[in-house]
Order: sequence, then C-alpha cells, then structure tokens
Amino acid sequence: MDKLTQSLHSFLVRIGMTPGSISPQMEHYLEHLLYLLPPEEEEAVTHYYGLFGTHRYSLQEIAAELHLSQEDAMERIDQCVRKLAITPEWQMMKQSLKI
Repeated sequence: MDKLTQSLHSFLVRIGMTPGSISPQMEHYLEHLLYLLPPEEEEAVTHYYGLFGTHRYSLQEIAAELHLSQEDAMERIDQCVRKLAITPEWQMMKQSLKI
C-alpha cells in the first residue's frame, strides 16, 4: 500500500473505531468522498470499515455479497481506497485534518 492510500486507510480505520472523533462537517465530506464510488463498492467500503455507525462486516460477509472470493473482495476494497486516496477531495480533507 502506497503512502497516499495508507493515510486514507488509517483514517477510515480510526473513524470506524471511534466515529465521534471527527466533526459532523468532516463526516459529511467523507460521505461525499464515498459517493465517488459505485454504490456496490461504496457499501463494501462502508461495511468493511464500519463507517457512520454501521455494523462492521467480516471480509467473508462482504465477499459473499459481492460474489467474490475473500482475496478478490479485499483487492477490490484496496482498489477503492486507492481510487479515493488520489482524488482532490481526499487531498483537501487530508489538509483540513492535518494528516
């Protein structure tokens, strides 16, 4: 995982574990960032990290929903995070968060 992707991954893990650790405005920005993904991928990322107070799904559960192997589901989630990590939207959020 490259440095850009790692910073977003770390942020998503933190938000999933401590949802109240960001402002409502930043949560709103995160929702819009995820809207850049197709709905199926947005849902997979949201469930993988347990964002917005949703139940965190296991990789096995996500893979079943996507009709993929666990390895392919993980690769797809990683690709989604990479897609988002290179967007100007994430770069602006990252500056605001001082990551």
